[in-house]
Amino acid sequence: MTRKISRTLVATVAACLLAFSSIGHARAVDEKPSALAMTGDALFVRPALLATTIVGSAVYLVSLPFSLLGGNADEAGEVLVMGPARATFVRCLGCTRTGRKTETVEQTGN
Repeated sequence: MTRKISRTLVATVAACLLAFSSIGHARAVDEKPSALAMTGDALFVRPALLATTIVGSAVYLVSLPFSLLGGNADEAGEVLVMGPARATFVRCLGCTRTGRKTETVEQTGN
């Protein structure tokens, strides 16, 4: 049973990562975080957001039949999975807004 749950979670996280194939189109962020902000983000915030993404994915999978019946599966997926995943993976270290640094966006566009 535990093996099946862990496989499901790994598959869900993998699907989330594949959904971010358009990272180059992310908003430009013009923030200059401090070393303390970067350290706190790396040690505390990112692991918590990753855990939120995994738990949100599990909740989304459990609630999917009900969301489909209610007609809000897209909204539930956005709030429970995609929002936390974006905050985890598409945000510069120490930044408060989701997006990429301006220099990175300009390099990707060339």
